[in-house]
Amino acid sequence: MGTTGFTAQAFGAKLNQEISFVLYRSLAVAFGLAVLLILLQFPIQWVAFKLLDGSEEVKFLAREYFYIRILAAPATLGLYALQGWFLGMQNAKIPMILAIVINSINIILNFIFIIGLKMTSDGVAMASVIAQYSGLVLALIFLSAKYKDYLRRYKLKLIFSAKALRQFFIVNSDIFIRTILLISVLAFFTSMSARISDEVLAVNTLLFQFFFIFSYFADGFAFAGESLTGKAKGAGDSVILKKTVSYLFYWGWGASLLFSLLFSFGLKPLMWVMTDNEELINLAMEYKWWIILLPVASGAAFIWDGIYIGVTASKAMRNSMIVASIFIFLPSYYLTINLFGNHSLWLALNLFMMSRGLLLWYMAPKTIY
Repeated sequence: MGTTGFTAQAFGAKLNQEISFVLYRSLAVAFGLAVLLILLQFPIQWVAFKLLDGSEEVKFLAREYFYIRILAAPATLGLYALQGWFLGMQNAKIPMILAIVINSINIILNFIFIIGLKMTSDGVAMASVIAQYSGLVLALIFLSAKYKDYLRRYKLKLIFSAKALRQFFIVNSDIFIRTILLISVLAFFTSMSARISDEVLAVNTLLFQFFFIFSYFADGFAFAGESLTGKAKGAGDSVILKKTVSYLFYWGWGASLLFSLLFSFGLKPLMWVMTDNEELINLAMEYKWWIILLPVASGAAFIWDGIYIGVTASKAMRNSMIVASIFIFLPSYYLTINLFGNHSLWLALNLFMMSRGLLLWYMAPKTIY
């Protein structure tokens, strides 16, 4: 995310050398972190499974998945860096092609490993690992073919200057804290679902797929926000910056309302696409209104995230996440769990997403404009 903001601003300011430097810094950090993750995989899994709850069978399958899936860390983080750089270069086509290819390979391999070879979570993990490395190779081919002029040799002293690295790590550490808190909220949601029962875990996991489907569309507006607002800031064009924000919200809110309408009338048929377990679907329908509300409650948060990343206003984004996760999400859950059961999880999630959007909106005049 930080890569997109820095690249887009350098692109808007026409600083070609800095565009190259951002690419090298991002890839170096990505691969360095990936090696660290692989080296620390045993303590990571130990901590993760101490924090997450669930039956022994679920934990066994999750560990099996984890130990294979983490091998894709270099490819996954490398792809994050490259896709962020492509977006910053105002090129959304290459990330789209990469997403289609990676997911297509993943789906095909899932059918081969799960249906054909009768594997379980290990097959799902292997499919993801192969797909990620395939995507990384394709991304590097695109990079060398389309942007070879930016693959110049520079002295490491210039690329890794103390001032540039400090700014890079400040922004990315803010985004890292923001993302860790977001993942923690989602992990807490899953863990508390499992603590209630395996049935509730299954229901919430099923319903969460609809939130993920919406989030992929919402991320499109966020990515556009990262690229376009970053370019406008780099060019010093405040008029275009304000117009970009306005258009993002016109289209973003429209998409949110369409998804809420889709879920209002088509949730049950869509669930039948994902599972043939009638008992699970009927139980999930008891919570349908939370899924219907979620696109409207969360749309602004996705859009503002992209805008804040584009102008590298990472500190404000980090602070809003701290407030929303610690002072909105957790109290909402703990104050209502004994009254509403699983409904309290969905209430807390909706309030969490809504509060993020409102906080970022409140801070925008000072931080964005």
